[in-house]
Amino acid sequence: MSARDEILKALRAAAPQAVPLPDIGRVSAVRYPDVRERFAKSVVEVGGCCVLVEGPLEPALAAIPEYAAARKVVSLVPGVAKANVDLSSIRDPHDLRDVDFCVLPAELGVAENGACWIVDHGGANRACAFLTQHLAVVLRGDCLVHNLHEAYQRIAIPSPGFAMWLSGPSKTADIEQALVIGAHGARSCTVLVTAQAS
Repeated sequence: MSARDEILKALRAAAPQAVPLPDIGRVSAVRYPDVRERFAKSVVEVGGCCVLVEGPLEPALAAIPEYAAARKVVSLVPGVAKANVDLSSIRDPHDLRDVDFCVLPAELGVAENGACWIVDHGGANRACAFLTQHLAVVLRGDCLVHNLHEAYQRIAIPSPGFAMWLSGPSKTADIEQALVIGAHGARSCTVLVTAQAS
């Protein structure tokens, strides 16, 4: 018997006993008395800002200082007044390196962690969502769920395609265990929860 075979035999002999997987159908997921309020708190807890929008979207965007100061704006949400970058004309994603502000629509928001499910992200030029300095996510208030269990029952994974969960701005705590916001992506993230479809 070769050394390789001896090692594999020893590993097989030391393997733990197989146990059945838990029945997640019996797991009771977290629920909140006010899903909007909990979602807004979760967004703040992950370093973002949440704004409940009762009227038109543009005044709420204009109240965001980073949007007001932005020179180069990408929007995948119709009707954003300052949008001045046509993603369909971009051939090289490097041309998006100086985008100041990006507005994306979300299909779903999760109250337990402030995550937003984003499918419409710029297609081939989805780099705009990652290269932008500041990000706004527009989400309808009736698209909020309590927890990820509910979320995964409602979402459809595009195939083929790309979708993502986004929860707040870019952040890392790897460096000396100090939280750094915007280390490798958007420096700010504002979620605008609208009362109706935008």
